[in-house]
Amino acid sequence: MTALDYSPAPGASPAGRRVWSHALIETRLMVRNGEQLLLALVIPIAFLVGGKWFGPAMGLGFRELAPSVLALAVWSTCFTSLAINIGFERRYGVLERLSPTPLGRGGLLLGKAISLVLVSIGQLAILAVIALALGWRPIGGLLPTVVSAITTVLGGLAFAAIGMLLGGTLRAEVTLGLANLIYLVLLMGGAVMLPLGRYPGALRPVVGLLPTAAVGETLRAWSDGAVLWQPLVVGLVWAVLGALAARKAFRWTS
Repeated sequence: MTALDYSPAPGASPAGRRVWSHALIETRLMVRNGEQLLLALVIPIAFLVGGKWFGPAMGLGFRELAPSVLALAVWSTCFTSLAINIGFERRYGVLERLSPTPLGRGGLLLGKAISLVLVSIGQLAILAVIALALGWRPIGGLLPTVVSAITTVLGGLAFAAIGMLLGGTLRAEVTLGLANLIYLVLLMGGAVMLPLGRYPGALRPVVGLLPTAAVGETLRAWSDGAVLWQPLVVGLVWAVLGALAARKAFRWTS
């Protein structure tokens, strides 16, 4: 009969398990945070419910409003929440303490990225169900769905990169104020809620180059069963440039 060996075997768990565990922790923290829950669900749901009855008075049909709210949800979570979160984690030394652990800097950021994907999928599913219950009937289609999904992912990556750039370079208080300011400015002027065609003709080429416009326009086109290729290119460019800028400028300590 062989004796059992109960001697300790110290060592880090596999990299994939470390990253996934960190992503789940980040997801739980985001869901429990009242401010982030406000941005992720409460405000978008208020837009959906209010727009169902008051949208026509403002010339905005529910077919346009519902996908616009989905774009707003992605914008809120992937940019505003992430920027503020990173800014205060830098301030309190959280990133500095976690980066030397077996998780590593790359695993830390990858876990945050996965948590954003999980939260975004959850909030989009909830908002889509509510919109369908309120009467939204998207046309969709295979090609429009594929193109809009890719564009939305690229837009989310661009938002996250800009959020990391902001939160990873500025003081936490400055990040808090600036992130909310940018959120509100692009909410009104970035073709998130308002279709690009509603803007003055001279502004459309400029607004159309924003990542918020890329996500908003592609989701509205998908709702109508149409395909837009320019937002796909815009989202790709912003995602690549944002990632390069964030990688170069990001600081782990405040």
